Amino acid sequence: ARVVLVGEPDAGNPTSIDEKTIQSWVDDGLVEWWGWREDMREVYAQCHIVTLPSFREGVPTVLLEAAATARPIIATDVPGCRDVVEHGVNGLLVPPNDEAALAEALLALIKDATLRRRMGAAGRQRVMQKYSVLQINTVTEEVYRSLLESH
Repeated sequence: ARVVLVGEPDAGNPTSIDEKTIQSWVDDGLVEWWGWREDMREVYAQCHIVTLPSFREGVPTVLLEAAATARPIIATDVPGCRDVVEHGVNGLLVPPNDEAALAEALLALIKDATLRRRMGAAGRQRVMQKYSVLQINTVTEEVYRSLLESH
């Protein structure tokens, strides 16, 4: 398996992994680090699994994009991530800080192309039904309408 990290460390986040550590992983041949990328469509086209082992999130754009491109997802079972990932349907949720569970989930999807395709298709269906522009605009409009009515 090839492991690729995309993005930059967040200096304002004390739980972010620093650049020196990431570079040591690259030097040891453990990961590739592509840094910040504007062309995420191309990144998704080159991957089979998207993972976001986070401690807390809003609704992560990366997971919505991954689902929209029919990629199965592995994420931590935290608010935001669990809004996008339905465990066993379009991806797998693992407990935060559980490296063994993350590794087990990755291995399960690496070894099973059929499961990856099924979860990817389910993820695309889910994001199109729940997170389309029409759906988001409708919900936003309802929020604004209820705020105006309450004043």
